[in-house]
Amino acid sequence: MKILLVDGTIIGTKTGVILEQVKDYIEKLNMNYTLEIVSLSNYEHQFVDGRPFEKYNDDMKLLVSKFEQADGYIIATPIFQGSIPGVLKNMFDFLHPKTMRYKPVSIVANGGTYQHHLVIENQLKPILDYFRCLVTPNYVYTHTSHFDGNNVIVDEDVHNRLRELARVFVQYAEMSKSLSKETIDTH
Repeated sequence: MKILLVDGTIIGTKTGVILEQVKDYIEKLNMNYTLEIVSLSNYEHQFVDGRPFEKYNDDMKLLVSKFEQADGYIIATPIFQGSIPGVLKNMFDFLHPKTMRYKPVSIVANGGTYQHHLVIENQLKPILDYFRCLVTPNYVYTHTSHFDGNNVIVDEDVHNRLRELARVFVQYAEMSKSLSKETIDTH
């Protein structure tokens, strides 16, 4: 199975740190997965504006292709101004509604206040529900205080929750193998 670990921002490092840790925990559970971290910061983004898909740049076409080919996703996002970054929402806007259907998804996020975990419930989960993803029930929200000055996760409870997220994600990934996949034309 090909799993895409998506760093849903173009600035900062904490979401990347969290994804690396989740990747490590998944690898310890199942070495048969192909795990790829995709940092949105490494691509030249264009706004979705209704033009035909073939008119977008090669980076956007490559990102869409990566999403289409993946069998599951770990979505990592910072919370800015009480919302997910626009670049992540724009990425979702590029995807055909069936691209992520019946594929497992886990969510990790970080923010500057403890209340911003609600952004996951009120914004990100509805988007993933629209795509009919198999969203794991346990997401991990981190706060600035969970990291040291070098952005290393120092909170043991966060590590325990990330291990549990990885364990549940692997179970969802295995379950998704038995669901019928529709052939979809996404362009």
